[in-house]
Amino acid sequence: MSVLIETTLGDLVIDLHLAECPRTSLNFLKLCKVKYYNFAPFHHVQKNFVIQTGDPTGAGNGGESVWGLIRGSANRYFPAEVHPRLKHRAVGTVSMALAAKPGEDVTVADIDWSLTTGPRGGGGEDRLHGGPPCGSQFFITTGPDLTYLDGKYAVFGQVVEGLDVLEQINNAPCDAEGRPFRDLRILHTIVLDDPYPDPPGLPMPDRSPLPTARQLASMRLLDSDLREEGTPGYDDGAAADKACREAEATRMRQAREAEAQALTLEMIGDLPFAEIRPPENVLFVCKLNPVTTDEDLELIFSRFGQIISCQVIRDRKTNDSLGYAFIEFAERADCERAYFKMDSVLIDDRRIRVDFSQSVSKLHGQWVDGQVRQAGRRGGGHQGLRSNQTAPGTVTVDLTAGVAPEVARMARGNATRFLGTGVTSVRRVGSGTIVALIIGRTAGETGGN
Repeated sequence: MSVLIETTLGDLVIDLHLAECPRTSLNFLKLCKVKYYNFAPFHHVQKNFVIQTGDPTGAGNGGESVWGLIRGSANRYFPAEVHPRLKHRAVGTVSMALAAKPGEDVTVADIDWSLTTGPRGGGGEDRLHGGPPCGSQFFITTGPDLTYLDGKYAVFGQVVEGLDVLEQINNAPCDAEGRPFRDLRILHTIVLDDPYPDPPGLPMPDRSPLPTARQLASMRLLDSDLREEGTPGYDDGAAADKACREAEATRMRQAREAEAQALTLEMIGDLPFAEIRPPENVLFVCKLNPVTTDEDLELIFSRFGQIISCQVIRDRKTNDSLGYAFIEFAERADCERAYFKMDSVLIDDRRIRVDFSQSVSKLHGQWVDGQVRQAGRRGGGHQGLRSNQTAPGTVTVDLTAGVAPEVARMARGNATRFLGTGVTSVRRVGSGTIVALIIGRTAGETGGN
């Protein structure tokens, strides 16, 4: 089972050792499920050793187990499993941080073992009931072969995606206490699959919680504020204001450029209108295994609602899968549920990525088909542009009149997009700035203009 952790630098995907560590996995999964880790900072970083987080207060001495959330502070800690087969050998090993020093007497929660039984977790009664007391804090190794940690700390997971993000956190500049100067935090946690039932009384939030006043007060330098120590503007409010103004100016410039590009695409016929938006009921799925078929995806995703179409995109010549697909749902709500549940799920031994489609090609194809049909019926132009009728079934359209030469070249190239939408062939006429759209007939059946 896996958990996706969104941080300020990127995403981490952690696979859990459910069979070896059922109660530690349950504690971690349920804390992620109730968004307990949201806005928890990476409060301790030792380069090429470990990075530690899991304390929502950021102080480094806070946090409690899921049983503490349910039953109160007397059950703040629980006995984590230290399994002899799980070692701190690989970079990205995830372990629970100790809640007490060795030999210190603390009260731990009385675990309900029935919650950790099942096909993945095994029976809880036959496992070691003792173990180091742990709460919510955990650490991730950033160095290899840290075997001297074995037997002392409870390994319960492994980072399988996002090692580049882990390296960025590892290289973050820190103060003398190992706290990063940058504000590095867990922003959100997503449980990809949870085999355990919820403990009675688990406080499920209606929505992702907002940061507390204490968390806001603990904010450190943001990305735009960060300067090298000793250089002008380091930790300077004026420099931060300047960075914000520059970022806003960049955003406005990019918005104007995007609007101009959309208008150009509208002029040359690639978009029906500049303000077109992608549909909200279509998912884009990528990183597919080549063996995955349309039927496989439709079967998997159909549990979220009615699917109108499911298409794995294939090479036109070889018919080989290109590794991505589009899935259209009948309802937007079904599409959203599939997005939240299926991103980073394993299908045919590949961890897929799911996002909302940004393609408008289907909408554009429907619009072009309608425009061409209207032009064929009335013998007129395409989108009001100048045209004349040269032969039965032929519409000659000036796609480039009155536009710049570079736009004219783009228009001539993009005219071939009309093929397959009621247009059987495309022909250049005269100097090449006029394109003949031949509807329902072959090019040999008509004459030039």
